[in-house]
Amino acid sequence: MRQVSATLSVTLDGVVQGLGRPDEDTRGGFTHGGWGGRYNDQVLGREMGKSMSKPGDMLFGHRTWTDFITAWSTREDGNPFTTHMNAATKYVCSRTLENADAWQNSVLLKGDAAETVAELKAEDGKDLMIVGSTALVRELHAAGLVDNYQLLIHPLTLGAGMRLFEGPAPLTEFELTDSVTTTKGVIIARYSRK
Repeated sequence: MRQVSATLSVTLDGVVQGLGRPDEDTRGGFTHGGWGGRYNDQVLGREMGKSMSKPGDMLFGHRTWTDFITAWSTREDGNPFTTHMNAATKYVCSRTLENADAWQNSVLLKGDAAETVAELKAEDGKDLMIVGSTALVRELHAAGLVDNYQLLIHPLTLGAGMRLFEGPAPLTEFELTDSVTTTKGVIIARYSRK
């Protein structure tokens, strides 16, 4: 059985929206996009490189997959993240996409995400990593399908924006398996389901 792991950058007040660019995700009038860039350092790069170096497939929601196509699919920069993103099998959960032909090695999982991911998870194969895709993470968490979290906890509050869990999340216990603090105060906390 495959493991499902989610990596999310989060502020102290739980915001996960718009980490990378000012225009990345403006839903709900969000104006704080691009908040994560100033916290990048060598420690964060090294730790994310460790995560990406593990063999595995990727799992995306429609919106994040579409955004990542722009950011990663045409790069040829020798960056290990680029190499991993383009080489990995990318499963995209969507009720509306017609196909997943826009990015190499992408496979469309049509229909209910919890059902299709549960089937995929039960198959033999590489573990599945989610980067971002908050709505998908919420749905899979509620269905008991997320085995591990890697949270990049940034030392700031934004006061507005989409939170990791909007409303109640089902009772689920995780144990801290590892943590690293970067030079810029980001705590990289890794949790596994008990």
